[in-house]
Amino acid sequence: MRIDIITCLPQLIESFIGHSILQRAQANNLVTLTLHDLKKYSQDKHGRIDDYAFGGGAGMVMTPVPLATCIEELLSENKYDEIIYMTPDGVTFNQSMANTYSLKENIMIICGHYKGIDERIRQKYVTKEISVGDFVVSGGEIPAALIADAIIRLVPRVMNDETSALTDSFQDDLLAPPVYTRPANWEGMEVPEILLSGHAAKIEDWRLQQAMERTKKRRPDLWKKYSE
Repeated sequence: MRIDIITCLPQLIESFIGHSILQRAQANNLVTLTLHDLKKYSQDKHGRIDDYAFGGGAGMVMTPVPLATCIEELLSENKYDEIIYMTPDGVTFNQSMANTYSLKENIMIICGHYKGIDERIRQKYVTKEISVGDFVVSGGEIPAALIADAIIRLVPRVMNDETSALTDSFQDDLLAPPVYTRPANWEGMEVPEILLSGHAAKIEDWRLQQAMERTKKRRPDLWKKYSE
């Protein structure tokens, strides 16, 4: 898999992708994750990539030329399954989308900044607009890093135990059940006896019941979806 991220602040993502699962995925040649500094594609001698919005109003807008130049360069080198733009008005990212994208070959992610990007870039190039929630952050870098992590950890052979990802929250529209480790008794609080029984079938049934109860209590929206 290849993921290209276009950003005007690559340093915000560099540390994130250089550690843990993302670092191992790249070191093992399972994923190619490349950051593209948008300012290098600016035609302005000061590297500006923003300008005032037509019609007035507060805030600046990312201009189309640097973005188009970068995107066209990448398109000349690779065919992309999806060109994603991180934006608050996009569809909310979820685990099902992460599963789908983990099976793709090439993905491009555009990080917005300021008041966003020129609408014509969205119309011409973007195939999917994604949000990470109903809130606004300073730019698309952190959201892009989040979805890259969610996708890459599902790529075959990235995780040491691939079955671990299959039991994560949201994989089956349920939250994950509670988990415990040693010591079995900590400050008077004991691990549920069923988990010490060694009876695999009963343990799985207990975990399912716990997941259902937790989802019903904490996420009634998910519980409704699961029940249906």
